[in-house]
Amino acid sequence: MVKGKQYWLLKTEPGEWSWEDQAANGGVTKWDGVKNKQAQKHLKSMKAGDLCFFYHSGATARRVVGVVSVVREWYAAEGGDKNSEVVVDVKAVGEMRRQVDLKDMKQDGELKGFVMFRQPRLSVLPVPEKVWERICELGNGFEGDGIDIGDD
Repeated sequence: MVKGKQYWLLKTEPGEWSWEDQAANGGVTKWDGVKNKQAQKHLKSMKAGDLCFFYHSGATARRVVGVVSVVREWYAAEGGDKNSEVVVDVKAVGEMRRQVDLKDMKQDGELKGFVMFRQPRLSVLPVPEKVWERICELGNGFEGDGIDIGDD
């Protein structure tokens, strides 16, 4: 049985790797530096074509800022083996039309129970489809989503 597209959230501190870095890098980069075993398990579950929210974490910028897609499924980090650090390659899809702050997500009743609120330190986490759709709605979608939000 083939699974459909899955959705994820990838956290990064903007001082380490920002949306601007991602977009300026030809849009493609390896997502590395994930040490937590549960987060690594999530990376191993990603499939090419899956979409991920690009989330800025840290003290001053806790928000969804863009969307990336998985372009290469998991592999061992350079110099490692299958039991070492896990890496996936992601490509920028588009910036959120409106960045979605953590505060706004926590106040939205439709997002109640989202795993990010229960495990705030986890850097890679699955996003249920309904949560994905709601966050996209809160952010007015993202550039490249094919949705025209004009005022016609």
